Amino acid sequence: MAGANVNQDVVGGVDTHKDVHAAAALSVTGQLLGTALFPTTRAGLSQLLTWLTGYGALIRVGVEGTGSYGSGLTRQLRSAGISVVEVNRPNRQFRRQRGKSDTVDAEAAARAALSGTAAGTPKSQDGMVEAIRLLRLARRSAVKARTQTGNQLHAVVQSAPTALRDSLRGQSLAKLVTLARRFRRRAAMTPLAAARFTLKSLADRWATLEAELRDLDHQLELLVSAAAPSLVALTGVGTETGGALLVAIGDNPDRLHSEAAFAALCGASPVEASSGRQKRHRLNRGGNRDANRALWVVVMCRMATDATTRAYVERRTQQGLSKREIVRCLKRYVARQIYRTMLPTLQHATATA
Repeated sequence: MAGANVNQDVVGGVDTHKDVHAAAALSVTGQLLGTALFPTTRAGLSQLLTWLTGYGALIRVGVEGTGSYGSGLTRQLRSAGISVVEVNRPNRQFRRQRGKSDTVDAEAAARAALSGTAAGTPKSQDGMVEAIRLLRLARRSAVKARTQTGNQLHAVVQSAPTALRDSLRGQSLAKLVTLARRFRRRAAMTPLAAARFTLKSLADRWATLEAELRDLDHQLELLVSAAAPSLVALTGVGTETGGALLVAIGDNPDRLHSEAAFAALCGASPVEASSGRQKRHRLNRGGNRDANRALWVVVMCRMATDATTRAYVERRTQQGLSKREIVRCLKRYVARQIYRTMLPTLQHATATA
């Protein structure tokens, strides 16, 4: 590489896409050394790494989308012993000044990694938690499709010819599926025949999705129980909420330096909202919203069934706190408890993997 000083330290930045990654190289003094585009194939990723190291000793790379388009590149960089930091999005002020392009975004990622603005450690995506994430992804889409199919079943019944509508109206979804699956597939030459054909098709689809969800739930129960048995033993925590919290942490829990960091990741850390004489905190509306929802479910369950939590709610209500403020405090407490319960198990599983 012409003019390259192989003795200097280099910081890289990558703007990731489906087919092409844009890369930028900076010196530690902030000088732009070069930009280039590389295909997302295995050979292209190797070329990107070779290109970055051609400018000098590569000490850090900021990557956008480490959990999606940049996951393959992140794994390759980490396997080469190179530090990778996660870049959430380009600096808006930098974008207004320089415009928008892939190479400009790559340079912004490199500058974020150089300045320390981007310091998040990417998830390793190489263990049991990654398997849980993938199964939860399939389950989420199956639940959505099943709900849509059930709604369509009821809608077809409401618009069906009178005789068919009267025989099916008022039935529960499970009963409707059972009845519709008994219909025979015949030529849909009339509205009545078409309605029966459609109902059977939708009912068969609903039953298939229901069986798929049972299989996914079984696999998730096995994985979550194996990954963090102490987590699902806590009051109010089940496979669904436990899986969401595990996915938020990832396979490398060491990337979270404290339980306060975990609370912030889950959007459960208190945010200062004081003004003048009023001193208060408000809910954190950032963080991983799926993990935040999981904490909310745990809190609601404990408020309904756990005697200690109910006593706490009563005491804080007498002190003048609103229900929203009490829930915020409980979510913060649950986040602390879950972190301290779950972290040793995850660290042991990571060390023995």
